[in-house]
Amino acid sequence: MTETSLTTKAAPETILLRPSRGWAALNLMDLWRYRELIYFLTWRDIKVLYKQTVLGAAWAILRPIITMIVYAFIFGQLANLDSEGVPYTIFTYVALLPWQLFSRAMSETGRSMVSNRNMITKIYFPRLVIPVSTILSGMVDFFIAFVILIGMMFYYQISPTLAIWTLPLFLLLTLITALGVGLWFSSLNVLYRDIGYILPFLTEVWKYLTPVAYSAGYITGAWKIIYSINPMAGVVEGFRWALLGIELDSSASLTMSISIGVAIVVLISGLFYFRRMERTFADMV
Repeated sequence: MTETSLTTKAAPETILLRPSRGWAALNLMDLWRYRELIYFLTWRDIKVLYKQTVLGAAWAILRPIITMIVYAFIFGQLANLDSEGVPYTIFTYVALLPWQLFSRAMSETGRSMVSNRNMITKIYFPRLVIPVSTILSGMVDFFIAFVILIGMMFYYQISPTLAIWTLPLFLLLTLITALGVGLWFSSLNVLYRDIGYILPFLTEVWKYLTPVAYSAGYITGAWKIIYSINPMAGVVEGFRWALLGIELDSSASLTMSISIGVAIVVLISGLFYFRRMERTFADMV
């Protein structure tokens, strides 16, 4: 007798699309299932960012350095703002690193659904993949600019404090805030294209509400609570504390708690609103 080997073919996966309800409706596990798509979209965004540019990735260094020089002249020399005992250039540069990561992520994520309309209208995939990959692509610029910061700290003979281990936590807070705000704006931008015009203006206003060019010590009294509602204020203070050793005031724990709480609320509400609007993206975009 001869044995016949039987080859069993795996049944094709069936994806059932249903209206989302409740906490389970977020389906965050889909991000893991589509991790390869996140990787390719992130790599695509990185290549597109510097495609057909003369200086290429050097722009990741030039943007914060040029901004630092302008701030150092206007706010450091002319306005003579306090930099809490450290050179104003590095005082500003440390704040610009998380800020530029946040501002780029928020702006690009806010427009991500409209700019990827061809994919959205043709194939199915979790739409959350698009804003997540947009956020991750900005990390490349951040790490390139961070290398320059290490050189600046060596030049100014500034040693990082023992609190440097908290830096990834402040970086995570930056990404959480950017993703949460970006999810809101990306959903609204599908319905109202005015959002595309509002984003640059909002980014500029938000920058001046964040202590990038000035010290958080200028904010006192009752204004401190209002100031703390801005999660990026806590991020900038945290970066300066962890890297430059700038002391935090007595209300720093309250400020940080409020910033973290606001960031988490914005992220969770943004996720739910994004998932709720997801069913209309293909029709409205």
